[in-house]
Amino acid sequence: MERDQKVRAYLKDVLSWQEAHLNFESAVDNLPKAFRGMKPDGFPYSIWQLVEHIRTAQWDILDFTRNPDYQEHTWPDDYWPEQESPDNDEQWEKSLLAIRQDREAFRELLDDPGFDLLKQFEHGTGQTLFRQALLIADHTAYHTGQIILIRKILQES
Repeated sequence: MERDQKVRAYLKDVLSWQEAHLNFESAVDNLPKAFRGMKPDGFPYSIWQLVEHIRTAQWDILDFTRNPDYQEHTWPDDYWPEQESPDNDEQWEKSLLAIRQDREAFRELLDDPGFDLLKQFEHGTGQTLFRQALLIADHTAYHTGQIILIRKILQES
């Protein structure tokens, strides 16, 4: 039981830790408004599109994890916004809030001792709560790195 609790605590931490790199919150903190919709030459996405993609994918993973009636979405259309920048500050803040809230909802699943970390979901193809936590952490870290890179390029130009 103690080992299970330690693993759950590590998984909760990895969802937003800042060990070897900045976390998502640090990457978007104090981001100049003008940078939200800008795409440096050669980059396929703006920071806004990456933020929305993180939000959408994380929500999808959370929904799959807790919903036995989950309906699969269309890749890539349902996961990447066409709009390059948010309409306004409210839309930007709403997306950031949703990312934090959905991450916290996933952490709550990790806190539930009745939710076996390694039991495969009946509605999946081998996915487990453990795997889903790592998927969120890995996916967010990958795109956070892209946000940091775009931000650095825009600051230097």
